[in-house]
Amino acid sequence: MRNLKILFVAVLILSLFTGIKTAEAANDVKVHFINVGQGDSILIQTGNENILIDGGGKGKGDEIVSYLKKLKVKTLNAVVSTHPDADHVGGLAYVIKSLNVKSVYAPKVSHTTQAYKDFLTSVKNKKLKIKTAKTGIEITTKAKYTSLKFIAPVKDYTKTDLNNWSAVLLLKHDKKTFLFTGDAEEKSEKDMLAKKLVPSVDVLKVGHHGAKTSSSSAFINKAKPKYAVISVGKNGYGHPTSTVVKRLNSIKAKTYRTDKSGNIIFTSTGKNINVKTVK
Repeated sequence: MRNLKILFVAVLILSLFTGIKTAEAANDVKVHFINVGQGDSILIQTGNENILIDGGGKGKGDEIVSYLKKLKVKTLNAVVSTHPDADHVGGLAYVIKSLNVKSVYAPKVSHTTQAYKDFLTSVKNKKLKIKTAKTGIEITTKAKYTSLKFIAPVKDYTKTDLNNWSAVLLLKHDKKTFLFTGDAEEKSEKDMLAKKLVPSVDVLKVGHHGAKTSSSSAFINKAKPKYAVISVGKNGYGHPTSTVVKRLNSIKAKTYRTDKSGNIIFTSTGKNINVKTVK
């Protein structure tokens, strides 16, 4: 009888411990930098919510949908198109067509490319309206200790200056912070810095695939990321440039590249961050 009591107490303690661990895991935030070659696509998972930033280039939509389905993602609470460049918006039409999408955010700038037109058509077909992504706008979340706020574009730029229109999203999860910069260049970075919108961060999605027109010294030194992610593939632009790589090295950021590491997955408990790569 005494042994049964001891066994019962042991099982009870184990179940309580398991329950605590499960509850803690439910509050974790996961950020997946999906390898789409020369382009961007990022999935943020906060509890039961899923937010997708960009959809890679044309033809990458099916790869992204396949990746999401493996994670049992059927609904996207929000889709963010950072700006109309084809290597960011190209796969979004297929993603939006294929999944249940609750909201779409994009900066208020248009483009005449077929990729962008297809994106607009997919949004219209789902009877959704695009919410403007700009400084101060938040993506609502029910996740504990979590906020998602756009810190750029700070202002309007010329219609040909698409990169600086990039929607820059700041994710805060308790004590951990992620910054997703799209293709924002030095002009946008200066505007964010002037408005004191750039905090020190744990993880930085390096702007414009590591181009030297982004990730200025002032911006990098202010953000001071512990981890940096460069979403890049085979290209003729010299991305990532040695200039940007040196700047990241100078602040001792641990840098990951999708072309070398494949999919890069960060898990935040709010107090710690774990990194996993999957080729």
